[in-house]
Amino acid sequence: MKKLINVLRGEKISPPPIWIMRQAGRYLPEYREIRSKIKSFLDLCYTPKLACEVTLQPIQRFDFDAAIIFSDILVIPHALGVPVEFNDGPKLGTFEVKNLRMENIEKHLSPVFEALELVKSRLSKDKALIGFSGAPWTLAYYMKSEDEELIEILTESVIRYLSLQIQAGADVIKIFDSWAGIVPSEKFEKLVLMPAKKITSELRRLHPQTPLIYFPRGIGERFEEFARIVAPHGLALDQNIDRIWARKNLQENIKQVVQGNLDNSLLAFGSKSEIEKEVVNILETFGDHPFVFNLGHGILPETPIENVELVMRLVRKNYPQ
Repeated sequence: MKKLINVLRGEKISPPPIWIMRQAGRYLPEYREIRSKIKSFLDLCYTPKLACEVTLQPIQRFDFDAAIIFSDILVIPHALGVPVEFNDGPKLGTFEVKNLRMENIEKHLSPVFEALELVKSRLSKDKALIGFSGAPWTLAYYMKSEDEELIEILTESVIRYLSLQIQAGADVIKIFDSWAGIVPSEKFEKLVLMPAKKITSELRRLHPQTPLIYFPRGIGERFEEFARIVAPHGLALDQNIDRIWARKNLQENIKQVVQGNLDNSLLAFGSKSEIEKEVVNILETFGDHPFVFNLGHGILPETPIENVELVMRLVRKNYPQ
């Protein structure tokens, strides 16, 4: 039984499944050791054996209920032909929309699909494998454009990329719209809602057995509108949303499965008692309905290992097993 999949299909499970955003990454010494031997971040993303190893590291250390494939949201622009570099953060080069090539996605991103197949072959049968992508608006934000044709190209590219990930073995799909919260209200429907609805509807049609989690970070009370219109299997909540509001308006009123939403800064820099208080509050607020425990944003590199272990003990009660 894969707990994450069952919850996303509407089953209440206690204790809830837990995984954390960016769980494979810089807070882990074993990740830093591998990264130190690789010339560039993208080389690590495009080396299937190493991407597989890094994906499995947090499962081996913490026994999370799901692995998320190690990659980056900017591999889509890279596949389309946009220059992408990572030097203390991502840097994208100039491009012309007319020169973007969706047909390159399958070949250029074949290392990601190979990594998914490798992880699937090594992952315990009770663990879910998550594939992911950036949302069209967030990708366009990094590309410094909100051209309507570009949004359409990115929407189709995301559908194609995620469909190929599912074919390679992804059990669950996660879409990150990390910059949804900065979109002006009058453009929200065009840049965030409609692309999300199209992606979700098309993936439901193509892969009806594969649950999808959407993360439109920072949209506040528009989470309810998003849930009603887009109808993802799971809706990831950022750490700024009011939990009581979310329980009433999302879990109770429209039966939306939610995921979240421990503050990543608190996990990194808070005291043990502060972390415990928040974890207990999240479990008590959301735990009476189908729910996935996670952070409200990606784990910070400064996060102590023992703080993650504390969260695992609090959520699981009997961790380590």
